[in-house]
Amino acid sequence: MDPRSLSPTDYGPAFAGAPEAMLVLDPVADAIRDANPAAFRLLGYPREVLRDMRVTALHPDQVPTLIVFTQAVQARGRDWTHALTPLHADGHTLHLEYSGAVLADAPGHILVSLFDLDERRRRLVDTEADAHMRAGLTEWQRMERIFRDIERENQLILRAAGEGIYGVNADGITTFINPAAERMLGWEASDLVGRDMHATVHHSHLDGGHYPHHDCPIYAAFRDGVVHQVDTEVFWRRDGTPFFVEYTSTPIRDRGRLLGAVIVFRDISQRREADERLRTALAEVDSLRERLELENAYLREEIREGGHHQGIIGRSPAIEATLRQVDLVAGTDATVLVTGESGTGKELIARAIHEASRRRDRPLIRVNCAAIPRELFESEFFGHAKGAFTGALRDRVGRFELADGGTLFLDEVGEIPLDLQGKLLRVLQERQFERIGEERTRAVDVRLVAATNRDLKAEVKRGRFREDLYFRLNVFPVSAVPLRERPEDIPLIAQHVLRGVMRRLNAPDLRLTEGDVRRLVRYDWPGNVRELENIIERAAILAVRGRLRFDLPEADDVRSVEVPASAVLAGAPITEAERRARHKADIAAALALTNGRVFGAGGAAEMLGVKPTTLASRIKAYGLVRK
Repeated sequence: MDPRSLSPTDYGPAFAGAPEAMLVLDPVADAIRDANPAAFRLLGYPREVLRDMRVTALHPDQVPTLIVFTQAVQARGRDWTHALTPLHADGHTLHLEYSGAVLADAPGHILVSLFDLDERRRRLVDTEADAHMRAGLTEWQRMERIFRDIERENQLILRAAGEGIYGVNADGITTFINPAAERMLGWEASDLVGRDMHATVHHSHLDGGHYPHHDCPIYAAFRDGVVHQVDTEVFWRRDGTPFFVEYTSTPIRDRGRLLGAVIVFRDISQRREADERLRTALAEVDSLRERLELENAYLREEIREGGHHQGIIGRSPAIEATLRQVDLVAGTDATVLVTGESGTGKELIARAIHEASRRRDRPLIRVNCAAIPRELFESEFFGHAKGAFTGALRDRVGRFELADGGTLFLDEVGEIPLDLQGKLLRVLQERQFERIGEERTRAVDVRLVAATNRDLKAEVKRGRFREDLYFRLNVFPVSAVPLRERPEDIPLIAQHVLRGVMRRLNAPDLRLTEGDVRRLVRYDWPGNVRELENIIERAAILAVRGRLRFDLPEADDVRSVEVPASAVLAGAPITEAERRARHKADIAAALALTNGRVFGAGGAAEMLGVKPTTLASRIKAYGLVRK
């Protein structure tokens, strides 16, 4: 007989009137051939829908389990499983027991009976309770039997689950444990069942501190009846080693009474390690990003402030002496104190020391000590942690940390308030500091160059500057000579400044006359090079037909040192043959006048009357930088 020709009643009144839900399945065709009224009620589908539904559609994502079950039924004649969870018509999953048998009259078809496990469990609990009342069994025996039933009915799930699962009764005694938990904990089930689970695997915190039973969320589940989820604790293996776990402790109830809890846990050690590595990497990236942003900001600031001239200009004996001092100290990490009047180029000397040192590839960080409010001194120098004070919305890198590996230039160091000088001294001595609001000690490798226009020795005597800080700074003093004491450098500096002004103002036809140079040389320059720059820029703005107009007061007396202005303006520095002792100064002057060009017509080699290759060798030997 072809089973497809059967009417709904051909499976008999027992099928139609059975209290258990029944389905007739055709595994090969993946079809539900029939269903009885109990199945309609259990699954929530009308008969016509069920008969048109595929078996796999009723069990989404369970094709392997479905195949295993149907093949077992066909091979053995009958079989059962708790692993199949059909989808109810309203979308929720049902927990059922499937009992299948081969239909003799319809080859290839199987009859499946469906039993509601939740209802069965409730009936079982009620039966056990009745038996307990009738037979006088102890409460402890009843609870143990319930836990055994839970374990027996879910043994397939317990064995297959990758998470560790165990149960404890209301006394915290282990009632069952699955294989995954055995593997993770290193214990056999026979060793743990009947023991206090907390005292065995959950007795201590990660730091070794005692973990009392009454603080344990697992135990709290069967005291307050609430599900507890934790992901910040450790379990302890049999060998005494800890591992991080996340777990859920679910209370078990019977007729309103809390009997114990079932705990599902997993090892999250690798995930935490990966998260920690990621957090560390992100913190490093944030720190590097912030440091680069600050370095770029400081670089832009330095370009704005130092863009008027790129190096030390001059060939006077005073400048030669200064450059010799720079060469002497640059190769060391000695602290340098640059003194001199305002506008004499103290920062240029600090930059020259940095560029000639082994730290040239790291930043030169400038701090104008006179511009820092006293309440921000520590934050500016040493940085702060997020939340250290009102307005500290993020971590900040201080100037010391930013200069790590490079040079820190403390300009106007004499302006630091007396009560803050001790903090600076401590960092200079120990090479260590802490950000505000942070306990971590940070080490720095910083080369220090300080500058001041004050007489710090006199300030020490007046009690305005710490003597120990003065000696710490004054390891190698360098003096920046004022412009009035090196008048022979004025024409060269003026010409260099004028070239920069012409580029900025886009005025290529401006020129210095011999009379202009004589006026500049005669002036006393109380503002030094900075004043010279301002006067030349103002003269360029007021220029008429290329002729500079200087707003410069005439000096009362003429200087005794006369400078050959025509030679400077013609671009012909003193040759090597005439003044061998001043080679380095002459080369520096030639490079300044030719913008660093050595070869070709109008180059420095032609100006000095030497071969370009010879000049290149001398530039390298002197450590000069081409401008």
